[in-house]
Amino acid sequence: MRARVYALALCLAVIAFALGGVLLRFFLSSGTSVPEAAPARSIPNTDVNPYGANFFLAREVEEWKREKTVKMAAEAGIGWAKQQFPWAEIEPRKGDFNWEKYDHIVELCHKYGLQIIARLDRPPDWSRRDNTIPEAPPDDFEDYGDFVYHFVRRYRGRIRYIQVWNEPNIFPEWGNRPVDPAGYVELLRIAYRRAKEADPNVYVLSAPLAITLGEPHPEPGKWRSMNDLDFLEGMYRAGAKDYFDILSANAFGFDRPPEDPPDPQVLNFSRVLLLREIMERHGDADKPIWFNEYGWNAAPEDFPPEKLIWGRVSEERQAEYILRGIELARARWPWAGVFNIWYFRQVGHITPDEAEYYFRMVDVDFTPRRVYYAVKDAAAALKVAGPGHYEETNPAVSIGAGWQAAIEPRASGQACVVSDVAGASLSFAFKGGDVDLIALRDEGAGRLYVTLDGRSVAGLPRDEEGRSYVDLRSPNPQWRARVPLVRGAGSGQHVLRLTVAGEGRCVVDAFEVAMAPAPSFPYGPSALLAGALAALSWLLNRELSRGRGRPPV
Repeated sequence: MRARVYALALCLAVIAFALGGVLLRFFLSSGTSVPEAAPARSIPNTDVNPYGANFFLAREVEEWKREKTVKMAAEAGIGWAKQQFPWAEIEPRKGDFNWEKYDHIVELCHKYGLQIIARLDRPPDWSRRDNTIPEAPPDDFEDYGDFVYHFVRRYRGRIRYIQVWNEPNIFPEWGNRPVDPAGYVELLRIAYRRAKEADPNVYVLSAPLAITLGEPHPEPGKWRSMNDLDFLEGMYRAGAKDYFDILSANAFGFDRPPEDPPDPQVLNFSRVLLLREIMERHGDADKPIWFNEYGWNAAPEDFPPEKLIWGRVSEERQAEYILRGIELARARWPWAGVFNIWYFRQVGHITPDEAEYYFRMVDVDFTPRRVYYAVKDAAAALKVAGPGHYEETNPAVSIGAGWQAAIEPRASGQACVVSDVAGASLSFAFKGGDVDLIALRDEGAGRLYVTLDGRSVAGLPRDEEGRSYVDLRSPNPQWRARVPLVRGAGSGQHVLRLTVAGEGRCVVDAFEVAMAPAPSFPYGPSALLAGALAALSWLLNRELSRGRGRPPV
């Protein structure tokens, strides 16, 4: 009898433990908070790594310093290198080009995964009769258009973003003459046309405007430096809308927090909202704004007040405000794209007695400042996608060799990546249960091999070698077609990889991530275990009652 009692007690304990495990697993899984889906960034060039910086790579003489600068930027999660390409250096004589130094800069950025935003300005002497102002535009704007054409053609597929001029609303960027919105628009029109001739898939950024309240010119009714809001209004009246893809804006915070509201008479970060109002008033709301020079100055407390052109905050506040400004913009401004922090590192041409020295992320001797580490932590969090819709430009997507980016109005976000190169692959890092690919299906499409965390994916067809794949071929062309890839991936981070099989053209447009459905209450197992628990309890009670000589309860 004693053996039966022990056996029943042991079975009872096992069943109770199993029931407790089933219930605990359910309550733990159902109690886990499900992250909200990230809002879709449908305006072109907004679902991007927002962290960029301005660089002075062309000024660097020692090669190891140039490479270390780019390497440190990549390690901090910086995805964009805003770099000037001076026309005067590249084409010192009409038709005679010196590309070597800039070829190397382009290759270096490519090596470390930084995309270049190329600022094209600083005309050569041969392009002007009056060379007293080096920044002044050329006499014949078509000469600049020729340079833009040669530049874009040379770096086609490697540089996809060019900025036409810089701050044309102030002296000396428009020369020793009154600034002229219509004149700049004519330069922009020519540059846009020639850039698209060289590469239809290049994006043209307008020149950023210096944020200023203006300075009158000696000539009545004209301006030496024009209020940036008035200048942008003048650009639109001159027809600028048709000649740029992305509006560039400067956004210095001065000594005010990012949340400081916009005011036409105040220079602050939120002033960009006033530029946006002008864009929307002229029917240009479907374009993004990228931030050309962005940041707060962290000059020392004892820095001469008369030299504090941009105001000052502490280094702690500098790092905090830079991150807060980007977070605020991404949460509230669906048109905000890249933020190019001013600046990453300089080569010694800016001295400590200048306020500009104290914008840096990294010192001349490569010592990182507080803002460097803050950006590094923030950028790392964007490399894994949660629930939501993500364009192929999202930082969670890593695109390898063999893919070409294309502007395509029918695609999600009006862009996609295309490849017919066998073995070309891209990856997508995510947390979630289900993943769908958004792609083009048509008769010319091919297959993509699909792996999840390095293994074949359950539920997908397999070829003769056991590789899981999706076939994008279809007799009925369909853009933004939804192609299921992964179901029930489980908790944790995963890496999805797509590889071109080489049997046609593959167009990758976007990804969508969803969490696995919330678990339903385990009625069946719970009822079965509860019934077994009740039966064993009754049997155990009967055996114990017999041992005491009493009838069982």
